Amino acid sequence: MRPPWLLVLSSALLSVVFPAVADLQKRSFAIERVRNPNFTGRNGPQALVKTYRKFNMALPQGLAEALEARRKKDAMAAAEQRGHWASRYTDRREPADDVSTGLRLGNEKENGNGDRNRLGHRIGNGQGRQARRRTGRLLASQNGNGTTGKQVGSVPAVSDRNEVEFLSPVTIGGQTLYLDLDTGSSDLWVMTTQLDPATTANHHVYNASRSATFRPLSGAAFRISYGDGSGAQGTVGIDVVDVGGASFAHQAIELATAVSPQFLRDQGNDGILGLAFSHINSVRPRPQRTFLDNIHSQLAEPVFTADLRKGAPGTYTFGRIDPSRFRGPLAWIPVNTTGGFWQFASECFAVGRDGEAQTSTPGGQAIVDTGTTLLLADAKVVDAYYAKVPGAWQDVIAGGYTFPCNAALPDLALDVGGVYTATVSGSDINFATVGQGICFGGVQATAPGQRAIYGDIFLKSQYVVFNAGNNSLGMAPHA
Repeated sequence: MRPPWLLVLSSALLSVVFPAVADLQKRSFAIERVRNPNFTGRNGPQALVKTYRKFNMALPQGLAEALEARRKKDAMAAAEQRGHWASRYTDRREPADDVSTGLRLGNEKENGNGDRNRLGHRIGNGQGRQARRRTGRLLASQNGNGTTGKQVGSVPAVSDRNEVEFLSPVTIGGQTLYLDLDTGSSDLWVMTTQLDPATTANHHVYNASRSATFRPLSGAAFRISYGDGSGAQGTVGIDVVDVGGASFAHQAIELATAVSPQFLRDQGNDGILGLAFSHINSVRPRPQRTFLDNIHSQLAEPVFTADLRKGAPGTYTFGRIDPSRFRGPLAWIPVNTTGGFWQFASECFAVGRDGEAQTSTPGGQAIVDTGTTLLLADAKVVDAYYAKVPGAWQDVIAGGYTFPCNAALPDLALDVGGVYTATVSGSDINFATVGQGICFGGVQATAPGQRAIYGDIFLKSQYVVFNAGNNSLGMAPHA
């Protein structure tokens, strides 16, 4: 499956093109994710819907229908609940006509649309497990240095509620918010006091008037929209942003003045810190630099790392690679930044530890996304994988593959850039139950013609380095 000569050649080539990172003499800044206290448990169809929405992909027909049916059911239940409490309140205080008017208005509001390398690379035998999540470039005259010196810093219940399991504390202008660090987007946007307080009761909100270092970015605005009509928009300012001790004094922050209900229902999640590439930032008239683009030259090494593991929140580190956290040398994969993502070719795969190498769609591309829970792969990969799982089937209502929860799941080996093979443990791929002994797979198909999205299911099998200095990814199996 992996010709020895190719392994040797790949290793030799990598040692020339991507030299090992020098030992660091500066201290590092690590940020450990924290569990979202409002998280209500993993939901496979919900996670799939969110990923499709994030990347503006059309939902599978069955899942779209199930989602709409669930929305109507929830709306009816909410209306009935309001009617119950309204009638009790009427008995005590109000004329019946007033209550019926209020209930009618409530219903109206509720129902609104508010054979290339044959995997002949070094195998990363991932031992990590399971899974969870959505998105500054400064005007040159306002950039500044920011920092000085070097730093090391299922019908299933398909809803949009409490989706993010782990969040990261980020300080903006002295105020701590809990954000989703997201390599699949390039905006740093936050909930603010400009939103209706009734809708942000379960969020920390940024108050620009409480920050001595905030200043508005005149004429700038942002608008983020998704395929389902959800999104956020607002104004833009500059403030000090600190992530685990790595600080930049002149970071563009996007202040939400309008947010769709899908975001507001995600309780405890106060916004997004995007770590993709700046040219896809949504601020207009001029995109703003991301936090990583601003700070990487100030770090002891221009990197941040994702060390995400099963049964633990996981840690992001800025400015340092920790050799104790992975086995063997890192494989370095150049990324294609054209689309703004940490993107690479991924054309080969194998199912099971002794499985033969197979090819997926020629020219297939994938991105690494810390803001996505599932692993969405080419349909050929997904079909071949579940063909090896007894009892697995494509569940139209759930929108993806399901299987008996007691099924033995094989490992999945994925090509990363033609130079490395990442192995995702089969135990990681049992994502969540959908009821009655049936479970939802953590590996599902991406939309036809779209990139694969390698999210947490993938990340928890590997130690991953995002190198902003030379636009590359480093990968190795966890220690």
